[in-house]
Amino acid sequence: MTALNLRHFRGEEVAVPEFSATEAKNSFGRVLDTAFSQGMVAITKRDRATAVVLSLDAYEALVNAQSHPLTRLSHEFDDLLASMQTPKARDAMLDAFDASPEELGQAAVAAVHR
Repeated sequence: MTALNLRHFRGEEVAVPEFSATEAKNSFGRVLDTAFSQGMVAITKRDRATAVVLSLDAYEALVNAQSHPLTRLSHEFDDLLASMQTPKARDAMLDAFDASPEELGQAAVAAVHR
């Protein structure tokens, strides 16, 4: 079993366990267990991925992401906006607006070094 890299529904590259078609036929229970634990499994024929077995959770996430991309993005935006509305975030923004150019430069350099 080797790893194949595929992009999942969010566009991030992930390593996917790989089984040959013969392995999948002879050990389908292991293929299902791996798909359940890893989210998906690639099935190869002649060293080329030809099929993918998805867990139900991965399938539902893929279908939901494709059918409601704007809703998903809207929720992500709302969550991000809510996280920026905390007293700590407000105080940090006020400090940033009150900072001198030198202080902003020092903060930027410090952030890069973290």
